[in-house]
Amino acid sequence: MIGVFHQVSHDCSRITTERYSTSFSSAIRLLHKDLRGPIYDIYGLVRFADEIVDTFHGFDKAALLASFKKETYIAIEQGISLNPILHSFQITVNKYNIDQDLIEAFFKSMEFDLNKSTYDANGYAEYIYGSAEVVGLMCLYVFCNGDKDEYQKLKPSAQALGSAFQKVNFLRDVKADYQQLNRVYFPGVDFRDFTDKMKAEIESDIQNDFNAAYEGITQLPLKARFGVYLAYKYYLSLFKKIKAVQPQRILEERIRIPNYQKAWVAAKVVVRTQLNML
Repeated sequence: MIGVFHQVSHDCSRITTERYSTSFSSAIRLLHKDLRGPIYDIYGLVRFADEIVDTFHGFDKAALLASFKKETYIAIEQGISLNPILHSFQITVNKYNIDQDLIEAFFKSMEFDLNKSTYDANGYAEYIYGSAEVVGLMCLYVFCNGDKDEYQKLKPSAQALGSAFQKVNFLRDVKADYQQLNRVYFPGVDFRDFTDKMKAEIESDIQNDFNAAYEGITQLPLKARFGVYLAYKYYLSLFKKIKAVQPQRILEERIRIPNYQKAWVAAKVVVRTQLNML
């Protein structure tokens, strides 16, 4: 009956994804059915770690994160965990032989969020890599299903997509990060005097990431292509909305894409899926 435990664990990761991110859930549903479970498994682990450092106020975050990290590696080594999120994650890590250096880099970035509040250029790049690019690379292991040559070919684009997503998140969440968590991720930016020029420079960098990411999306295996493309389009729509507002506005509110616009973006991607075109 261990199969029931496996399924319950996968279900927990799926439910976690659905509760925390309707956008990613919609994108995952456009993946081939064979890929959906493993991507939910990866997101579940990432989401829980992020929750520890961002929302578990009043608790010993450092101890919780250290314990979660230790239990993650034990689960991978033993091939089982009574924590269903970790159990489903270890199944995917072991099935697809995901490089554990990616997991280590991810936890290192989460540890930065415990104490680090500002970043220079090198620290910023390291944080982006560990918090976002490696997540894209873990997913790429699943998409490529053991094809090492394909993985190496698509690796730069997967990193660019993760980077674009994270930087858009930073712009979207400036109000909470700066005012509530006292974090400034963008190097050399003073949000007490956030100018049009500063915002434009950040946006130019993000656009370069989106451009590099798109090149890789068009080359993804068909099973993965349209789900990833939908996530790309969601974030590109959000990015365009952020670009259209004044710098002061992102300090005052969290810019969002309304549900009707998400539905419209998804509908267009579904049409493209049916026509097998990007």
